[in-house]
Amino acid sequence: MESPMRILLTELSGLYGQAVLEDIGKTIRLYDFYDGKGQDWETPKGLDYKPTKKRVNLVKKLIKREAGFMFGRTPEMTYKSKNEDDPGIAAAQELLDGVLKKSGWRNKLIQAGRDCFIGKRVALKVSGGQGKETRVSFRPSYEFVYTTADDDCDTLEKIIFFYQVNNEREKRDQRIWRQKYWMQNGKCFLNEGVYDGFGRVIENGADVDTGLDFIPCYVIVNDGLTGDMMGESDVEELMDLQNAYNWLNSDDADALKFNMFPQTVATDAKAESLDAMRISPGALVDLQTDPVMTGDGGRQAKLEKLEASFGYSERFEAAINRTKNDMFDLLSVPNISLEQLKGLMQSGKSMKALYWELIARCEDKWASWEPALEWLAHTVLKMEAAYAGFTMPADYTVHIEALYPILEDDFDEMANDQQEVAHQVRSRKSYITKWGTAPDADAELRQIKIEESLFSDAFAALDNA
Repeated sequence: MESPMRILLTELSGLYGQAVLEDIGKTIRLYDFYDGKGQDWETPKGLDYKPTKKRVNLVKKLIKREAGFMFGRTPEMTYKSKNEDDPGIAAAQELLDGVLKKSGWRNKLIQAGRDCFIGKRVALKVSGGQGKETRVSFRPSYEFVYTTADDDCDTLEKIIFFYQVNNEREKRDQRIWRQKYWMQNGKCFLNEGVYDGFGRVIENGADVDTGLDFIPCYVIVNDGLTGDMMGESDVEELMDLQNAYNWLNSDDADALKFNMFPQTVATDAKAESLDAMRISPGALVDLQTDPVMTGDGGRQAKLEKLEASFGYSERFEAAINRTKNDMFDLLSVPNISLEQLKGLMQSGKSMKALYWELIARCEDKWASWEPALEWLAHTVLKMEAAYAGFTMPADYTVHIEALYPILEDDFDEMANDQQEVAHQVRSRKSYITKWGTAPDADAELRQIKIEESLFSDAFAALDNA
């Protein structure tokens, strides 16, 4: 990362710039730990055996489970208007859904969640232009830096994306791509270029006025405090426990090996007979007593096995399970097996209670992600309006609904909604739309009205007869 750093040093200055560069190096180490490469450790030297190094990467499992739970069911992004008959809302929804589908939104969202939990933050980027299709993408924290307004840390003033496009050793042959967005006089400008390892310009485009009055990027920060532009890493919280877990497993493997092969102890045996002894299946041992010992009370040579009598299994299981449970607890992920789930699978309420801490943790994270997705929904329409002449709805809002992969008690909820309809606190159209009992709620309501009229006429005819 030394070469891209040279380019960034020209853009960032002062204490903040130095802190950003140090944080990028730390972030790369966090990714190494997540991948398992950073979980290695030095063993003592001078031992008469090679210590075991057993790595069980629970960190990767937990981060994937956390991101999968939060984004495995793609959140719903919908436009709503006060005017239900506004045709622009349907067109806007169709446009957004098309852009997300072409961008591979579902998979990218899960991957971005992992990146954010590992590297503290992630950049959401909408790209497009005249004659270009609008696309949505994410970039990990080690591929961008940004600055905000002096009086508002939520207002983006400049963001720079970069990555090394080759793996050449010589700096003059290295190529680093850089893309920069910045605000100037209320307008957003863009510049792209290619540099060598010394930070010298190889290819550089002109400064382009994007035609936008905002930077089409949004930085999502993981956890953190007020005004925190760096964020916090979920991996960093788990590092000490992951190392302890690996060490315990490795020591247990060594202890098991030593206990599997007990030592052979010879007492009062002649040295020559021991030298001639061979250990193999069915081998015969010619054990001879040392002549010196025969005169000492007629002692005889003995051959025994010395096995370890130290029992540590219970203590080890308690220590390894406690360490593992602490890792799951830090991320609020329930540590349960399929056997434990058997009695809960029939109840959505029980499953929800089991995952309640993880749901609460995800809801905290949604405080950062929900505004980002709302911004995305607005930005897609703005860019299509600027570059493709799309007519935006006059008055609309964006609704984001987080979805979790948990069994729900749908029948109980449906019964409650039916009671609300009966007591006239919920409309029939709202019920049909929510539960999808018909593809077109308005057509279904008209059919219900027709059937009610037919039944009413039929009963009236019977009464008159």
